Amino acid sequence: MSDTLQTGKTRWTHYQIAYHFVWIPKYRRKVLTGKVESACKRFIAECCVQHGFTLLAMEMDIDHVHCFVSAPPRWAPATIVGLLKGYTSRKLREQFPWLKKACGREQLWTQAYYVGTAGSVSAEVIRRYIHECQGK
Repeated sequence: MSDTLQTGKTRWTHYQIAYHFVWIPKYRRKVLTGKVESACKRFIAECCVQHGFTLLAMEMDIDHVHCFVSAPPRWAPATIVGLLKGYTSRKLREQFPWLKKACGREQLWTQAYYVGTAGSVSAEVIRRYIHECQGK
């Protein structure tokens, strides 16, 4: 995991985009402890590597996941969180079959999630820059 938000590069873009995601198990079950928590962290990291995302930070409480990820702009936030939730749900239910009974046979997570964005500068700095450049 990286400590700072570095500028990412693709063939066509330079970017500093990061997303803070939060999601919960179905029925807000308190299942993210011990081996399940460790495995979930490992699976999130694996999914990020597979898709070329940079995992900036990750923490869990017994009933929710916080994940801070940087990804190229071609990736929509909904797609990123869908990949993370889908991968971890499938892998965790394979490794811990009792989760199917606790949280549901088809999916581990609720459909809902929170997403916030972060970059290297604040919205106020961008507003001021745009305003100061007007007419130049």
